[in-house]
Amino acid sequence: MPPFRISAFGQPFRRFASTGAGSVGRQGGASAGGGGGGGREARDTIFLHRPLRLIIFTTKYLAFTHLFLEYGFWPSPASGPSMLPTFEVMGEWVLVSKWHRLGRGVSVGDVVAYNIPINDEVGVKRVIGLPGDYVLVNSPESASDAMIQVPQGHCWVIGDNLPASRDSRLFGPVPLALIRGKIIARAKPNWDFQWVRNPLRSPDQPSDA
Repeated sequence: MPPFRISAFGQPFRRFASTGAGSVGRQGGASAGGGGGGGREARDTIFLHRPLRLIIFTTKYLAFTHLFLEYGFWPSPASGPSMLPTFEVMGEWVLVSKWHRLGRGVSVGDVVAYNIPINDEVGVKRVIGLPGDYVLVNSPESASDAMIQVPQGHCWVIGDNLPASRDSRLFGPVPLALIRGKIIARAKPNWDFQWVRNPLRSPDQPSDA
């Protein structure tokens, strides 16, 4: 029997063993049966505790996994041409920092994962405007130079590949409440792991990821 089993139930085993051995010496074989009954009781105790330990372990594991995915990091596959050349069209995985959910600590230039306001999908885009910033409503090559001020509690997101991107130019400012996190790393199809850095930050500036 493994040591951790013994340490968990050592006291009952010692009690049953001493009772059975002592009785055999004084009363013969009649008391030996009593020792066997004690052994069965000990085994029943072990079998009763095994499901309990399994339930406790499973509960702790599920709770830790939930906290890790909800408030820690979330790996997710990424696909689509809207973020070329930053990300490939398909086959890549990204690591999302949930610490930045709801837009916490997000800066202009960061790449974020967010719930697209016009459907139930999750998008990946770059933040180019935060509350109070003025941004172009249309693409830079557009004939219109109309600008909009990003309202409080919102951000303005676009794709790096403008012609292939559906972003704030289509559905307007995105509520910060829809930000699911910041993309901090990527894994290419050949499992080449790379950090995703904000191009507006100097290389020697520490990241808040």
